[in-house]
Amino acid sequence: MHVIVGGVLEKEGKVLLVQEAKKKCYKKWNIPAGHLDCNETLIQGAIREIKEETGYDVELTGILNIANRVIEDDILVTIIFSTKILKETSDYMTDEILDREWYEYDDILKNMDEELRDLNFVKQPIANLKNNKIASIDIVNEL
Repeated sequence: MHVIVGGVLEKEGKVLLVQEAKKKCYKKWNIPAGHLDCNETLIQGAIREIKEETGYDVELTGILNIANRVIEDDILVTIIFSTKILKETSDYMTDEILDREWYEYDDILKNMDEELRDLNFVKQPIANLKNNKIASIDIVNEL
């Protein structure tokens, strides 16, 4: 099983997407997210992945989406958080991310299907944020 954690960064009615450098999804736009590391909590992992891929320090404020899928006898679980930007920087992992750009909600939801890495993975959390469907961060227990 693999766990993917990440978050949607929002500012002035726009959402930050990152452009992938990986060969299998080269130049596709995505939510900043990645694999949870061993000995890492969901919250720690999401904050780390967001920082690595965007350069931004964030606080997680809620849960936008929890999903799973079976891929070739493996299970992929994704947890995407809403965020509050604490510090903006220009530093991010350029070996994994080609670019980052702010997009309006409706551009992502209506006009970018061909440019997104995974439609449901990207669009559902953004639609949930736009429609204020945010679960409380308090339901995440760090044991």
